[in-house]
Order: sequence, then structure tokens, then C-alpha cells
Amino acid sequence: MATTNRDLVLPLNGYDDLDEAVALAQFAERLGYGHVSMGETTGRSVPLVLGLIAERTDDVGIADDVLSPFSRTPTALGQIAVTLQEISDGRFRLRIGASSPALAEKWHGVGFDRPLRRVRETIEIVRQVQSGERLDYDGECFSPDTLKLTCPPPETPAPIDVAALGPKATELAGRFADGWVPQLLPIDGLRDRMDDLRRGADLGGRSIDDVRVALLLRCCAIEDGERAREYARRHVAFMIARYGPYYRKAIADAGWQSLVDDVGSRWREGDRDGASAAVSDDLLHDLVVAGTPTMARERLEGFEAVKGVDAVQIGFFGGMSENERRTTVTELAPGRD
Repeated sequence: MATTNRDLVLPLNGYDDLDEAVALAQFAERLGYGHVSMGETTGRSVPLVLGLIAERTDDVGIADDVLSPFSRTPTALGQIAVTLQEISDGRFRLRIGASSPALAEKWHGVGFDRPLRRVRETIEIVRQVQSGERLDYDGECFSPDTLKLTCPPPETPAPIDVAALGPKATELAGRFADGWVPQLLPIDGLRDRMDDLRRGADLGGRSIDDVRVALLLRCCAIEDGERAREYARRHVAFMIARYGPYYRKAIADAGWQSLVDDVGSRWREGDRDGASAAVSDDLLHDLVVAGTPTMARERLEGFEAVKGVDAVQIGFFGGMSENERRTTVTELAPGRD
């Protein structure tokens, strides 16, 4: 039986009705998942939905995946942390990250400038906000001062995690954050980034054991293993070709440069089927969990065995039905092994 915690990432904008998303969170709670989280891009506002889930659950932790200082100011993120800690009775984790140039510039209409510096300052400002003391921060990007929180501060401040892929960003997480949330890293790349996380923890004068590592893994565990892998191929091809530069670079740097180039070239030429076909079984084995329930559980345990991983977040591939999601959640539930 796995000793690593298992969390769940809800496909929030895959639902027409919010009640369906909440129902999956409640289902995960009954199965013993540690946290439920969800990402925010151009769809629903995640903090509002997390408040709804907090009200309709009892024990499961809640988290965002992730919020950015390009979409909200650091003090606004601090207010979100304070409020969701109150609504959830202390079950919230705030996850921040730089997001991507496309979202910052094309959706939020702001320049994508000095992302790592902004993330670092945001961590420090959110901690000041949650303390309830007057703000006194003179940063290079943000300089809030004088005012303070006018509601009670949380008895236990919400932990702050950083979503990051690159070596410098991962080092920042190790140095300043309470947790690190990577995704779409090949397993060897994940091991390499653990060294960066450890270096950051050393620079911060603390142990890497103080940083909760929650790996987001895209998963599909259904009896039709080939169908599961086809979902995976299509999703990985999309992530490589369209979902921001960081994922492409992380996969390429882990030894898959030629495959990344091939997928990107085919996609730009309009050959999406060819781009998906170019995603090899070997890359899928290193990057995601897709196959029959038995195969999926075995592969999931391989990622959990990486030294330093504290939790695995079960995410999904695009195109999966709700029945296939629920089957995957059930088959990969804590204690199912």
C-alpha cells in the first residue's frame, strides 16, 4: 500500500454545472483523498468555487492550482488565503505561480515582467497579510505599507506553495515556500528538480523536509488501456504544442528534444493526429499514468517512490467522460493498492 498522500485535481471548466464539480470533490472526500484542487485560466473564478466546496465538505483539504500575481495583487491573494482559511476551518493551501505570458498579457492585459521576483515578493507579502500586522514591505515589484487586515487573521496561516518547473523557480520554492507543485515533468526531470529544491532549502537555512512536494500527474485508469493511452497522447501533444513554453522546455530538457520538435512541427502544420501519434509510449511512461487500473496503479507507485515526493495529485486528460474520471478516481484512491 502506498504511503504517499493522494490528492485530486478537479477539471473545473469541464462541467456545465458547478454542482457536478462539487459532487466529484465530495466523492473524493469519501474515498480518502487528502486535498482537492483546481486550476484557473480563463474560466470560473477558483476562489469562489473553493469556498463553495469548503462549505459542502467536512475534512478534505482545498487548494488552487494556481493563482498568479499577474491576475491578482499579492494583498488580494493574502485576503483570499485569509477568507478561505476561515470558510474551510483551516483546510486551505494557497498555491501561487508565475502562470504564463499568454495568460498575463492576452487575458489579464498586463506585461509579463520579472515573474520569479514577483512570485518571491508575493510569498512574503501574503505572509504579512495573514499575520494581521500592518504591511511594511519595500520590494522591487510591490511596496504595500501602512494598512492592515481589518478582519481576524487566521489562527493558522494558510501554507503557501509554489508551482514551478524550471531550476531557478524550483530553487525559489525550496528557499521561500511551504510547498512545491510541479507537473508534466518526466520522472528523471523530477529527480533533477529535487536537487534544485534541495539547494533552495539549503539557501533558506532549512530542510527539504519542510517543503511539501505535491506532484500533479495526469491519469486515466480504465479497462480499455489503449483508449487511456490515446487520451494521454492527445493531451500531451496539446501541452507540448500549445500550453506555454515551460512545459515544452521541461520535457525537452529531460532528453526529449527531438520528440518535442516533431510534435510542435506537426501541430503547426495542422496535423494534430500526427502530433498525437508522435508522442511515444516511452514518453507516456515517463510523464503520465495511463492504462488499465492495474497498470496505472503500478506506474503511479513509481512516481510516488521518487525520493522527496509527499503527495501525488490525480489529474485527468481532456476528452475523458465523467464515468471514466470517476473510475480513475476510484481505482487510484488511497488504500486501493
